[in-house]
Amino acid sequence: MRLKLICLLIFPLSLLSQEAEIYGTIYSEGKLLAFASVFVQGTTNGTDADIDGEYRLTLPAGKHRITIQFQGYRTISRTIELKDGEKRKIDFELQPNPDSLNEIVVTGTRTAKRKTDSPVIVNLINSETLRQVTATDLSEGLRFQPGLRVETDCQTCNYTQLRMNGLQGGYSQILINGRPIFSPLTGLYGLEQIPVNMIERIEVVRGGVSALYGSSAIGGTVNVITKIPKQNNYNLTYTYENIDGQTDQNVLNGNATVVSKDYRTGANFFVSHRTRGMYDANDDNFSELPELKDNSFGVNAFYLPTEDSKLNLSLSSLYEYRYGGEMVEGPAYLAEQSEERTHNVLMGSLDYQLNFNDDRSSLIIYYGGQSTNRDHYTGIIPDLEEDRIEFFETPPYGTSKVTTHQGGVQFNQRINSFLGGSTVLTGGAEYVYDDVFDEIPSYNYLIDQTTRNLGAFFQNDWDITENLNFLSGFRLDKHNLVDHAIFSPRLSLLYKLKETTQFRVGWGTGFRAPQAFDTDLHIAFAGGGISRISLSEDLKEERSNSFTASVNYDRATEHFIWGYTVEAFYTNLNDAFYLQPLGEDDFGERFEKRNGSGATVKGFTLETRANFDYLFELEAGFTLQSSKFKDPVENIEGLEARREFLRTPNDYGYATLTFTPNKRFSASANFVYTGKMDIVHFAGEGTGQDVDEYTSTPSFAELSLRLGYELNIPSLSSAVELFGGVKNVTNAYQSDFDIGKNRDSNYIYGPGSPRSVFLGIRLGSL
Repeated sequence: MRLKLICLLIFPLSLLSQEAEIYGTIYSEGKLLAFASVFVQGTTNGTDADIDGEYRLTLPAGKHRITIQFQGYRTISRTIELKDGEKRKIDFELQPNPDSLNEIVVTGTRTAKRKTDSPVIVNLINSETLRQVTATDLSEGLRFQPGLRVETDCQTCNYTQLRMNGLQGGYSQILINGRPIFSPLTGLYGLEQIPVNMIERIEVVRGGVSALYGSSAIGGTVNVITKIPKQNNYNLTYTYENIDGQTDQNVLNGNATVVSKDYRTGANFFVSHRTRGMYDANDDNFSELPELKDNSFGVNAFYLPTEDSKLNLSLSSLYEYRYGGEMVEGPAYLAEQSEERTHNVLMGSLDYQLNFNDDRSSLIIYYGGQSTNRDHYTGIIPDLEEDRIEFFETPPYGTSKVTTHQGGVQFNQRINSFLGGSTVLTGGAEYVYDDVFDEIPSYNYLIDQTTRNLGAFFQNDWDITENLNFLSGFRLDKHNLVDHAIFSPRLSLLYKLKETTQFRVGWGTGFRAPQAFDTDLHIAFAGGGISRISLSEDLKEERSNSFTASVNYDRATEHFIWGYTVEAFYTNLNDAFYLQPLGEDDFGERFEKRNGSGATVKGFTLETRANFDYLFELEAGFTLQSSKFKDPVENIEGLEARREFLRTPNDYGYATLTFTPNKRFSASANFVYTGKMDIVHFAGEGTGQDVDEYTSTPSFAELSLRLGYELNIPSLSSAVELFGGVKNVTNAYQSDFDIGKNRDSNYIYGPGSPRSVFLGIRLGSL
């Protein structure tokens, strides 16, 4: 009896003693690193250092691989073995590192993974890169990634779209904090409305990701992650820019972060103000760059109700006024030709995550939404007096209202012993509602489109061995504009050779619903009238099959880091959408979106990177591709049909070079190359273009330079950076714009703006 009693007492004590603890400080060059991440590889167990750089982590007894990570520093890992009940102090020192090979990414798998462990390639653009290339908004920052090209598509209003691997904007999904709240209408101008100081980093996945994100993720996904509260600091930046000696741009950005001492709550606030005057490239008194007035503000905050749960909130308000066309004073309808837009956009998201089962399980409940109200004018004053009288009686003003809601749930379960390895199972369901109302009564123009999509997804992220990963998954979508449910599978395989090389192959399917996308909502000027796009009554969904294969190599020595990535891609589109010209009506050119027989996009991208002793850093990317319809497509009535995608160069690329001899001085150069492409050109009276025709554009090489010098003010715990430079040094810019009010506003190509000189000052925390 006494022996049984002793056993009963000892048994629970032995269970309690199975836990151990590590604690200590994380620092670099004598500086404490507040909120650095500490986690155990192969598990969801981890923590963040507090504001003093101190951490504490409870672990089961045994051997563990501990990883320490902090943005801007080299990630380190160390294997430790802990005994029952042991408490061990371990301090970690991190070395500064501008390279981002080991950063944590989430977009490729919807779960956090090291970049080199992700079975699909995820490219990163961080806030430091955006600063070095002097990007003003999201559209300017996206140019510095392989396979991505940002183009300007309207001479009057300058709307932009992102092309990924040769596919136009509607094939790519833009996410804000992982939520698809970039609606079709937001896509018209939204890339320019997101200021850079709102952005923490941008994650880019090229190739089909419909298995995770549903409709319109055929070409790839761009996930804009807003500023993350890490430590108390502030930043205030003012930039003055003069465009070609003719017009000015002023940008004022501010950020402030407040984090509680126990790191249970935190918030980052941002504000941005931007003004730009109109720019006329060919002295015809019609603008090539529109007037802009932008005001943006918002907050990204978190709260930890318990040690195992987290609540994230993001809210943003974006206002923009945009006017382009004849450069005259007065209301827009008195200009011979003009476009005027006033946007008020509210967007936000709310996520709640609960970890349990010793952090092997997590549940995420999320919501995202946006609301856009737009007042707009698109008009050209007729030449005939009787037509002018009618025009002024009912000028073509319009209104737009867009609402997007997304709600969903995601569950992650880690299984440490799964068929000889370990795996993370991810499953969930989400509902996306998008309502677009866009009307111009004078043109009998109306788009009243409501889309509803219910999707369920499942994924098995299986680490077969330490060096071999197999990712499989699928998504099932029921879209209200598609008669049947759509099944989208995905498979990816990753093999890691030592610590330097990763081989990846992948396949996935996707779809685009038969709906109006961003480019379809743009009304363009052409041949003295306006052009509009409508949808065919029997339009059905477009399907895709995408294949990728890549090799990624990175080698690090004491003073030098270099590497490269080669990726091949192949996408086959079935029932591919194309625009069929229908001729003219009383208002101008009409086009109808129809299903074609199919199309193929294929090619490869080459990336290279090098870093010498943190003194020089080079990144470059180049894409070679081919994009063709299976059967020729008519683009302008009366001209020969062609198989080639228009506005799609077969080669394009970028390069950035940064020189940092010390912590005070920095110099950077960036280069963007755009190859030749074919576009259509409508004729218009008095425009300089007499006949409708195809045109092959020249290639462009755009070089920009930036210099910066930082002064520390220890008494204020602040630093001041003075910077300046030149964008588009060689003034590589289109030289054959149409002139006058009857111009073809879609006849625009090449860099988005001419040569400009900028100066600025940045004040921020040390």
